[in-house]
Amino acid sequence: MARPRKPLLSRDLIVEKAAALVDAEGLAALSTRRLAAELGVSGPSLYNHFRTKDEILDAVADAVSGQIDLSMFDETDARDWRTALHDWALSYRSALADHPHVAPLLAQGPGRRPAGLRVADAVFGAMVRSGWPPAQATSIGALMRYFITGSALGSFARGFVDDASAYDPADYPHLGQAHLLAERQEAVDERAFETGLRALLDGLALQYETGVRGQWAARNS
Repeated sequence: MARPRKPLLSRDLIVEKAAALVDAEGLAALSTRRLAAELGVSGPSLYNHFRTKDEILDAVADAVSGQIDLSMFDETDARDWRTALHDWALSYRSALADHPHVAPLLAQGPGRRPAGLRVADAVFGAMVRSGWPPAQATSIGALMRYFITGSALGSFARGFVDDASAYDPADYPHLGQAHLLAERQEAVDERAFETGLRALLDGLALQYETGVRGQWAARNS
């Protein structure tokens, strides 16, 4: 009886296995030797598809970018620019929540990654169509990336230990409940993200009303 054949090595399979390894153990765990062993192939086999480990990491990061919903930026979508940014931010954060170890790579920007560039193009295009000047549209895209990836780089709540004795009221009179933050991590971090996102969008809306719409009204008065 013929032996069952191993799946043919492909870029998609390499990226899938690399992503699983990064998700489980972090970026430092990925090496071409380790990845080849996980795939059951020799190390040089990987170089038929990727020249370096950094290229593999780029592909992993781009796969995560490809999971971000961009439908709200379609020209046929009825959502206004603020709602679109809000919904996109939630989708972006959800993708990073599923792959938190990839956040440092995405925080560096898209580079030459196709999916990452599609994200940047969609955000910029939608903002310009909504009336934002190109320079401001660029700043909005940067601002949103700073905020979303920054929120994924660590948990505020998890940064506090759950030992009440660590917060002596003589030294920290306002941190009497800080030891409870860790056990409420998800709720605290979710609320913090929504608070920050709402404040950010409120500020942009004010700029839009006084700047973009104000200039439009002045030109047409």
